Amino acid sequence: MQRRAFITLIGGAAASPLMALAQQPAMPVVGFINGGSPDASARNAVDFRKGLNEAGFIEGQNVTVEYHWLEGQYDRLPALMTDLVRRQVAVIATGSVNAALAAKVATASIPIVFSVADDPVKLGLVASLARPGGNATGINWFAHEVAAKRLRLLHELVPKAVRVAVLVNPANASSAASTLQELQQAGPAIGLQIQMILNASTIGEIDAAFATLARERPDALFVAPDGFFTDRRGQFAILTARDRLPATYGNRDVVAAGGLMSYGTNVVDMFHQIGVYTGSILKGAKPAELPVLQSTKFELVINLQTARALGIEVPPGLLSISDEVIE
Repeated sequence: MQRRAFITLIGGAAASPLMALAQQPAMPVVGFINGGSPDASARNAVDFRKGLNEAGFIEGQNVTVEYHWLEGQYDRLPALMTDLVRRQVAVIATGSVNAALAAKVATASIPIVFSVADDPVKLGLVASLARPGGNATGINWFAHEVAAKRLRLLHELVPKAVRVAVLVNPANASSAASTLQELQQAGPAIGLQIQMILNASTIGEIDAAFATLARERPDALFVAPDGFFTDRRGQFAILTARDRLPATYGNRDVVAAGGLMSYGTNVVDMFHQIGVYTGSILKGAKPAELPVLQSTKFELVINLQTARALGIEVPPGLLSISDEVIE
């Protein structure tokens, strides 16, 4: 063999692994968007990854997940979506209705997996639940449809309550509007008056809302479902205990932190399913053909220690139907 040919052969053999490595396709990137903070909502990401794993995707091995935590700052969404679309991520996955709507505006081609509390057809995210027909699909978790039931459960827990205050996050406009509509229809039917509607989208505004509550003294408080409010669960537990104000929430995490009661969808199941659907799309499934799922797991959680501190005796019937009782 001629020397030049031998050098070429050796050089080619040495280069081929590097060339093969360079030619390997990059791992797909999933943009995971959460309305809360990385500390308070870390469990959501864990449940999402479990769903991804079941679909055969392991973060760092065959998929990259970028985590974007809004921490209640929904005004960041347009710039975030512009960046994700520019970089052509493989899937946008979110448990925030605001993020889902922003993604739908930003792209008609990148798959979107959402979890929303309101009717996704009415929101314009899909054509129908059975056949979404576009680039989005996900889970409908009925937060607002169960608002009336949560109000009734609050009435059972605090039967002497008549005047109820409602706290909403105006930055989460869809959630705020739907919650208020449901409560204003349901309240009079069970003898409850919606005494006032308060807005809060910052820590300071939550404090200001409670200053108003301390002056007006409603009988109970209904807190609208919102990722930022869940993040501030410690603040809610402290303020309601200070003011001896019975309050109801849509997320068990607030009750675990010291809130009185919650009723709503099982959040673990919800984020797990977002992960499963994201994995299915990464394997080639089309969002247009994946039906929107409807949550079937709801949980009533009561904190007995908080009830005792407020002088509330929980009715045995309510205890018997509770999914979790925190001692």
